[in-house]
Amino acid sequence: MPYRNRFQFGLTLLVGLFLLATLFLGLLYVLKTSTPAARAPVVLASFTAVLLGSLICLLFVLRWLFRPYRELVGEAERATGTRSGQKSKDEAQFVLETFQSVVAQLQVQRTELERLSVQASERADSAERFSERIVASVPSGLIAFDANGLSMALNAPGRQLLGVDGQALGQSYNSLLKDYPHLTEIVGQCLQHGNLYRREVIESIGATGQVRRLGATVAPIALSAERGPQGALCLLTDITEVTQLREQVALKKNLENLGEMSAGLAHEFKNAIATLHGYVQLLQSLSLDEKGSAAAASLLNEVRNLSELVTSFLNFARPQPLDLENISLAQLIEECAAELEPVFQESNVTLEIQFPLDSKSTEAFLIQADERMLRQALLNLLRNAAEAIGEEQVERKVTVRLFYRPAVNGGPSQVVVEIRDTGEGILPEELQKIFIPFFTTKSKGHGIGLALAHRVITEHGGTLSAANAAEGGAVFTVTLSVRAS
Repeated sequence: MPYRNRFQFGLTLLVGLFLLATLFLGLLYVLKTSTPAARAPVVLASFTAVLLGSLICLLFVLRWLFRPYRELVGEAERATGTRSGQKSKDEAQFVLETFQSVVAQLQVQRTELERLSVQASERADSAERFSERIVASVPSGLIAFDANGLSMALNAPGRQLLGVDGQALGQSYNSLLKDYPHLTEIVGQCLQHGNLYRREVIESIGATGQVRRLGATVAPIALSAERGPQGALCLLTDITEVTQLREQVALKKNLENLGEMSAGLAHEFKNAIATLHGYVQLLQSLSLDEKGSAAAASLLNEVRNLSELVTSFLNFARPQPLDLENISLAQLIEECAAELEPVFQESNVTLEIQFPLDSKSTEAFLIQADERMLRQALLNLLRNAAEAIGEEQVERKVTVRLFYRPAVNGGPSQVVVEIRDTGEGILPEELQKIFIPFFTTKSKGHGIGLALAHRVITEHGGTLSAANAAEGGAVFTVTLSVRAS
């Protein structure tokens, strides 16, 4: 209550009390000094005055008590636009209007909350779709496992690398990665102990015996440092071609070093062999009995074989500069097939050449190469394919397929030659050794032909790889870049 109102209320109350006290004292005086007959009117008048004064004081008190209510009503009237001095029609109407105002405000707030809820839901859906697009756009294989080891996310490259379909979600890592024991082990260690593995090389041997290598990075999914790993994230990349290229480069360097070191020694061997050859021919010119003549003939044959071996090794050990010219790879393969026709007929092997219909007219198979050296490499590969087919094989055929591989990611266009035989194939442990000099699995042979073919192809800037075909037998793939003439 303001100070002025308190002062007025106190002053009024004091005046009222003073008047009541005065009337009360006057009444006592009259009662004491007057006669009984004169007392009745005075008592009645005094009682009436005291009653009126009490009623006036009570009205002032009630007015003071109801002052906050009147002020509240006035504020409500002003808030609802009621003019000053205009009274509310009805208190019930005022309460109803106030309630309606509150309800309207609640409706506005409810509408705003619904809008915010829809906006938050749209943001969550957008974030989820964006996350899914990120997972799907990763070029490497991505697999996410929860704390129980169940797959929760698997993108298309991951399904392709693992050879599974879209139903792989929800499977445990043990069943999903059953073909990769080492990967299964490190994923289990990551889930249990939170270990981090970077650039792990995972090897797997397929049904055809071909070695496949994957680069793997396995990291724990930790929501907080206190709770530990709550899952594992696995990134996979097929690095088979990269490792093969790396091995081929290393093999090329090793073979070059081996050739340089052994060229001098082979030259000395050849001189000694030439001397032995001369002595054997001298022995044959002498008068020998039947046993001596047979021994001299056998010795001459061995010397010739040894001379041929040393000559082949010298051709491999001494790199020769390339004499590049424009040649037709399709025509060169046909010439090599015609040259080896007696060998295929003697081995009872059919040679089938598969060229595109436009191989005669298109320039896709025109390359720059040293015709003599490339011819020698192709002859070695075709001869090796024919010799790889054993006598027990029912299907006896060598298939040569030539096709064009267009440029990828700005690289050069390529010509690919596949030579497939129907033999027994190559053992997995021998796939990495077949291009090493003097390594051979044949009873007859020096182990120089494939090594020489590998060196010639790599000197031309191409690649030569070996694998086992899914249909059986071995496949040798020659890849050469197409160069402008």
